[in-house]
Amino acid sequence: MPQNASQAPVVTRIAPSPTGYMHIGTARTALFNWLYARGRGGKFLMRIEDTDRARSTPEATEAILRGMAWLGLDFDGEAVSQFARVDRHREVALEMLAKGAAYKCFSTQEEIAEFREKARAEKRSTLFQSPWRDADEASHPDAPYVIRLRAPREGVTTIHDEVQGDVTWQNSELDDMICLRSDGTPTYMLAVVVDDYDMGVTHVIRGDDHLANAARQSHIYHAMGWPLPAYAHIPLIHGPDGKKLSKRHGATGVEEYQQMGYLAAGMRNYLARLGWSHGDDEFFTDEQAMAWFDTDGIGKSPSRLDFKKLDKICSQHFAIADDAALLQELTDYLAATGADPLTSEQNDAIFSAMYCLKERAKKFGDILDKAHFILADTPIQPDEKAAKNLDDVSRGILNELTPQLQNASWEREALEALVAQVAEAHDTKLGKLAAPLRAALAGRTATPSVFDMMLILGRDETIARLKVAAG
Repeated sequence: MPQNASQAPVVTRIAPSPTGYMHIGTARTALFNWLYARGRGGKFLMRIEDTDRARSTPEATEAILRGMAWLGLDFDGEAVSQFARVDRHREVALEMLAKGAAYKCFSTQEEIAEFREKARAEKRSTLFQSPWRDADEASHPDAPYVIRLRAPREGVTTIHDEVQGDVTWQNSELDDMICLRSDGTPTYMLAVVVDDYDMGVTHVIRGDDHLANAARQSHIYHAMGWPLPAYAHIPLIHGPDGKKLSKRHGATGVEEYQQMGYLAAGMRNYLARLGWSHGDDEFFTDEQAMAWFDTDGIGKSPSRLDFKKLDKICSQHFAIADDAALLQELTDYLAATGADPLTSEQNDAIFSAMYCLKERAKKFGDILDKAHFILADTPIQPDEKAAKNLDDVSRGILNELTPQLQNASWEREALEALVAQVAEAHDTKLGKLAAPLRAALAGRTATPSVFDMMLILGRDETIARLKVAAG
């Protein structure tokens, strides 16, 4: 780590391009930066890299912000628009030009193409070498030009990366990249460096597809006399088949995972483990992740998306989640999927039932399935499988049970004792009586415990449903 970076308060950033949905890989990069900063009392910043005006859209920016909000990755201050800082980028390009660290290049696209074609024919490097690099200013034509960085051509450029180690490039393989286009607009490569420096970013944690960019960007830092940030380039996420993650593997956008019903806390836990490890720990809280996270725990190989592991981790987080927080996230899930919102009565009932609804749930769809006895219209219409449990014998037993429930103490132990007593009187087991009770109360065969349902529905609604089922 560079000495300056270790002495300064930690500042990390996420800098997505608003050209589409927020990719799950971007979300993991954001998470790593968030954990690194939050675990050290530092700042986590958001920059929208919207300089590609043809492809950037306000809708994509909103999708990014929604994805961050769902994942619970809060950032400090306001999101910065890279496009809004064009004047500052141009100022730096002109400053490098004035100090001789950059130069005007008048080569046209046709001349550059001709240079490369000739190089290919002669089997030499097609890396463009501008004839204007050392040209006398007096020879400059009155014509459009770009500003190119005067990169070193001899020796090597070495980047110390906290994940990849020391990575070295021959300077002869790095070009004099364009910093300012002929229309006066800055390139992405310049803008990134200027913004990171001005925002005080101390640690750049990003995908390893940017590793080669670090070498070229370091030349801008050196040209301006700015200290380099600490770099950590993380391997990309692959699908279960080991190939680069794409639509064929299933969901790739963050909002798709919300719409699939995953819990944000479980998603954070799973994404943290996707390429980073802390011993053998698989399941952990945000607080633990913040305390443990460091770049030395990031692996060098691509990680593979595994939906079974995601389901398991989400199930563990559902089990320990705060019921009120779960209800709020359920509300957000319904909105994200375009479903009808809960009524106030349904809201209250699901909150009181959450303790049993969240058991073994992997997604919010599981919560809603278990909550069918609350959400279903009354009178309850049993599905085909449940209806088979309401034969004449079962209906007779329910008829006998119903009046006894009128005066029963409405507590679990008392209800269990009463139902067991009725079952014993008919020489059957409690489990046998549970099936018709499920059919009567929920119209399903897979439900929470019948006693949980009775307690949540209350005496009047329970008896009303049993009477309808008993006929």
